[in-house]
Amino acid sequence: MDVAIRDGVDVLSLSLGGFPVPIYEDTIAIGSFRAMEHGISVICAAGNNGPIQYSVANEAPWIATIGASTLDRRFPAIVQLGNRKFLYGESMYPGNRVQSAGKELELVYLNGGNKGSEFCMRGSLPKAKVRGKMVVCKRGVNGRAEKGQIVKEAGGAAMILVNTEINLDEDSVDVHVLPATLIGFDESIHLESYMNSTRRPRAKIIFGGTVIGKSRAPAVAQFSSRGPSFTDPAILKPDMIAPGVNIIAAWPQNLGPSGLPEDSRRVNFTVMSGTSMACPHASGIAALIHSAHPKWTPAAIKSALMTTADMMDHLGKPIMDGDKPAELFAIGAGHVNPERAINPGLIYNIQPNDYITHLCTLGYTRSEIFAITHRNTSCHDIVHQNRGFSLNYPSFSVIFRPGETRKIIKRRLTNVGSPNSIYSVEVVAPEGVNVRVIPQHLIYKHTNQTLSYRVWFILRKRIRNDTTRYAQGRLTWVNRGNSFHRVQSPISVTWASKK
Repeated sequence: MDVAIRDGVDVLSLSLGGFPVPIYEDTIAIGSFRAMEHGISVICAAGNNGPIQYSVANEAPWIATIGASTLDRRFPAIVQLGNRKFLYGESMYPGNRVQSAGKELELVYLNGGNKGSEFCMRGSLPKAKVRGKMVVCKRGVNGRAEKGQIVKEAGGAAMILVNTEINLDEDSVDVHVLPATLIGFDESIHLESYMNSTRRPRAKIIFGGTVIGKSRAPAVAQFSSRGPSFTDPAILKPDMIAPGVNIIAAWPQNLGPSGLPEDSRRVNFTVMSGTSMACPHASGIAALIHSAHPKWTPAAIKSALMTTADMMDHLGKPIMDGDKPAELFAIGAGHVNPERAINPGLIYNIQPNDYITHLCTLGYTRSEIFAITHRNTSCHDIVHQNRGFSLNYPSFSVIFRPGETRKIIKRRLTNVGSPNSIYSVEVVAPEGVNVRVIPQHLIYKHTNQTLSYRVWFILRKRIRNDTTRYAQGRLTWVNRGNSFHRVQSPISVTWASKK
C-alpha cells in the first residue's frame, strides 16, 4: 500500500480479509488510513464468513466495505431422480442443453465411520462402493471442487453436492472435473427421502447451459459476511453490496479452472464467486466517480456510492436475503448503482481529523491511535472540544444503552449538484422509535455549500434489555426540483442488552 501511495494511485481495490480484528492491530486498516490521508479511496471485501453475525471484516470507517450480491445469471444442472422427480441444482461443468451425465446412474451416499465419507474426504470413499456410481457428498470441511476430484479418483462417475443447514440454498457454482451439480438444503431433503424409499436409487444430471433473467436479482449472497461491526458498532457495516456471485473473470493459463493441481484443462475465463468479486465492481465505480470528480475526497466518493444505492431488486421489490427481505447488517446502504452514483446531488464529507476524533470517542488509547495514524493524539482535549461528536457518515447506527431513551445526531451535507436547490426530508422510522429531523428542508443557494441538520431518535416506550434487539429504517433527502436526486441513508437502531 505504501508503494501504491508513492505511485500516486487514485483507488485501491483490496479483495482480501478474514474475520474482524481491532483496528489498531489491522494492517489493512492502518495502511488504508495512510492512503485515505493521501486522497486514495480504499475499497475492501467484507469477507465470506456469512451469514454469521459480527463476521464482517475491514470495518474501519475510512474503508468502503463491500458485501456480495447475486446476478440473474444461472447455470442450471437438474437432477432427475429415478421416480421422475426433478431437483434444481447448478454447475459450471461444461455440459450443454442436451448432454447429461449419461444414462441413469446408481446413487450412493456413504456416511458413518470416522473418515468423513459423507463429506467425501480424501481416503474416505472405498472404490468398490462408488465405482461407476453417482456419489452424494455433503458440502463443508473440504473444497467443493476437491470433493469431485476425490470422487473421480475413487472411480465415481458423477457427484451430487448437497448444501447443509449452514448453506441453505446458496448456489456457488464450480467448474467440476466430472459431471456434478450443487443442490440446496431443501432439495437435499427430497433427495434423502427418495434414497430411503427404494433399494436401488438412481439419477442423472441434465445440464441446462446459461440462463438469464429467470430469477430475482440482486439478492444477498449467503456467504457474504454480516454486521454488526465487531470493533465499531457505531458504524453500520458492510457499507453496501455489489455483484459477487457467478462472475465471469480472466483465469491464468498455469492452472485448471477448478483450481486443483490435478486439473489439466486450460481456459481463458472462468466463473467465480465471493466478496473478492464484489469489491472490484465497487472499485471500478469509485474510479469512474473519481474521473468525473477528481477533487472529491475518498469520503465523498463513498458517500456517493452509498446514498445512491438501491434497496429494491429489478422487480421493484425489497432485495432478499434467502427467503426474507435483507437486513441492514447484510446489505448496508444497498446495492451499488453506478448511473446514480456519478451524480449524487449531495455528499457527506469527512476529513482525516474527523476519523481521529471518532477513534477518541471509542475510548482508544494514545498508543492505539498512534498505531493507526502515526500521530501523537491527546484524546482528552479532543473529546472535551467535541462533545456530542458524531462522525459525518452516510448511514446511521444508533445504539441505546440500558436506561437511555433519546439520541441526537448531527450531520452535514454538501451540495455537489445545481445551485438554488431545495431538499426535503423523508423518514421511514424504525419500529419503536420516533424520528425528528430539524430542519426539514435544506435550501442551497450555490454549489459546494454545506448545511447541517440534526436528528432526534426517541424511544416510544422502554424496552426490556434482556437481549439485544434491532430495528431499521431510512432517512432520505429529496430534491424538490429534480426527483433524480434522492440522498438516502439507512438507519440501524440497536437496543443493547445489560449482559
